[in-house]
Amino acid sequence: MQTNLSDRARGLPRAEEADEILRSCVHCGFCNATCPTYQLLGNELDGPRGRIYLIKQLLEGEAATEKTQLHLDRCLTCRNCETTCPSGVRYHSLLDIGRAELESRIERPLRERALRAGLRHVIPRPGVFNTLLKAGRAVRPMLPKVLGEKIPADNVAAKPRPARRHARRMLMLEGCVQPSLSPNTNAATARVLDKLGISIENAPQAGCCGATDYHLNAQQAGLERARRNIDAWWPAIDAGAEAIIQTASGCGAFVKEYGHLLRDDPRYAEKARRVSELTRDLVEVLSAENLNTLRTTEAERRVAFHCPCTLQHAQKLGGAVEGVLQRLGFELTAVPDGHLCCGSAGTYSFTQPELSKRLRDNRLDALESGKPDLIATANIGCQTHLDGAGRTRVRHWIEIVEEALTDV
Repeated sequence: MQTNLSDRARGLPRAEEADEILRSCVHCGFCNATCPTYQLLGNELDGPRGRIYLIKQLLEGEAATEKTQLHLDRCLTCRNCETTCPSGVRYHSLLDIGRAELESRIERPLRERALRAGLRHVIPRPGVFNTLLKAGRAVRPMLPKVLGEKIPADNVAAKPRPARRHARRMLMLEGCVQPSLSPNTNAATARVLDKLGISIENAPQAGCCGATDYHLNAQQAGLERARRNIDAWWPAIDAGAEAIIQTASGCGAFVKEYGHLLRDDPRYAEKARRVSELTRDLVEVLSAENLNTLRTTEAERRVAFHCPCTLQHAQKLGGAVEGVLQRLGFELTAVPDGHLCCGSAGTYSFTQPELSKRLRDNRLDALESGKPDLIATANIGCQTHLDGAGRTRVRHWIEIVEEALTDV
């Protein structure tokens, strides 16, 4: 499409990128066919094509309005549209640019500002999050249902991790909320990798990947977290660490963007590029190994796999986990419309609770259609969101694998 950016927009750090993305869109509308919010609401402005027009208008100098903010906020950033788009439009990058510009031009209501500030100051801080989670569990029966269902009543406790003993070493991002919400996930990962001759090397100074801040439009704060992680990982990378494993696909998708997001930072551009190159979702690591060395009991439980948007649309790894599970002997049920979002989408279940719940219920209906014994997923946000409905149990796929391993 033709563009005519305003003088203000041409002065933005990512102006050329925005102009290039806008020009690559050919208005075909294929994206609307797979957009979860367009399917629910049927409004052109709640689909990718409509949001692209809104961002175009904003960058061409039209007034910033609450209406524009509403429709951009409703976007899940699931990137389903990017998988569908025949023109290769980098929609998520344009959305980041448009949201940042909008945030600088229009003030949100106090309630929204308070909610977003609260999420930014709790989720990325594991200690604070864990303390509040324990308090929430203590009063869970007294909380409103919409809040109570976001607090898991229990979880599988973390089992001991193996000592570092192999020549092959990899780093692993521990995550912000996963150690509290699903504490055994990373421990199970370490034990499975140990059986494959890979040890996990600790990097205790690494923290939140930065996605929470970045996608709540505190983009510089998110990038600062990225820089801190790069600094924390770099000594191990220099010493020969093979990869940086991500057990949460949402974190992995964002860390793989470090190289792009910091490409103009003279101090971090090259290191960020290297970190992104080394970043691997857990399934990428296992897929490359000889899984014949793992022995599993006969899988008696039927499993439905929910493939997170950050795995299939952002990282382009759709079908990878299913492939590993099948190689290990698990029986997988069919899942209709597996490309659609569950509605978790980072903090979306807090900022857009009604839409999020509708998307979750639709996803669970599809996942349960094959009558599975349990549901597996690859992202802690999706896991907690889906499990919060109190229907079929939802767990991280690596825990299911680890439980099925034998010592034979």
